Amino acid sequence: MLYSMTGYGRAEKSIGEKVFIAELRSLNGKQYDIRIAIPSLLKPYEFEIRNMINEGLMRGSIEVIITIKQNGAEKGALINTALAKSYYEPMRVLAAELGLSQENILNTLLKLPDVIAPSTDVIAEDEWLLFKDVLQSAIDDLNKHRRDEGKSMEDDLYARIANIELQQAAIATLEPQRRIKIKEGLQKLLEENVGKENYDRNRLEQELIFYIEKIDISEEQVRLKNHCEYFKDVLKENTISKGKKLSFILQEIGREINTTGSKAYDSDIQKCVVLMKDELEKAKEQILNVL
Repeated sequence: MLYSMTGYGRAEKSIGEKVFIAELRSLNGKQYDIRIAIPSLLKPYEFEIRNMINEGLMRGSIEVIITIKQNGAEKGALINTALAKSYYEPMRVLAAELGLSQENILNTLLKLPDVIAPSTDVIAEDEWLLFKDVLQSAIDDLNKHRRDEGKSMEDDLYARIANIELQQAAIATLEPQRRIKIKEGLQKLLEENVGKENYDRNRLEQELIFYIEKIDISEEQVRLKNHCEYFKDVLKENTISKGKKLSFILQEIGREINTTGSKAYDSDIQKCVVLMKDELEKAKEQILNVL
């Protein structure tokens, strides 16, 4: 089973007079990156929140937005008078220099950051424990989304590898004829340039054996087959995070395909190699989004 790196999860729950909302978004990324926006009430628990996300999501570029809404009776608010005063003086001086009215300066002050704050600075321990369930539900929701998207990616990757194997089977049927064409081509070249009776046929056979061994692609095809089988085995593994491992296997598959193409000296086999490379590139694009 594959998991995608992209996904979305959301959970909401009323706890006492508050409504806790947790939203998580995940995008693919080479490095694990978490960006968290949380209200001041939860600042004391930021480290624990990060730990929960680290354990639950593993990889990707993660955005976490946690919101607390008041449910029911309105809570009082505190005005940070010291901060308001520090804002007021430079605003008054600026208004005077610009010749602006100071009638609405109080309204402007009250809208500045942190001048008005909720009267409750921390949440109770039992509320925090209940909020953890909300966050975990959002993580589970995101992972479900990742798993659903990963299923379609898995089907596509199986199809890409199957297409590579089809081309490999075609190469196996072309290989015997390739050897014959190489031998006949060298003989024709010698006859045209040296003369049919002017070369040692036994020596030619020895040189042909040596030459054909140098351009033999059987080892590459065996390794390619093994890499494809290994790739499919890894797809079946129960581990969640295996994108990097699959990417390394695709690199090995690409190496064997490239070597086959460089040693083939046969137009029909080269066509098979081009088709395999096309499937390989599509598989690599998919792997970039695998967890």
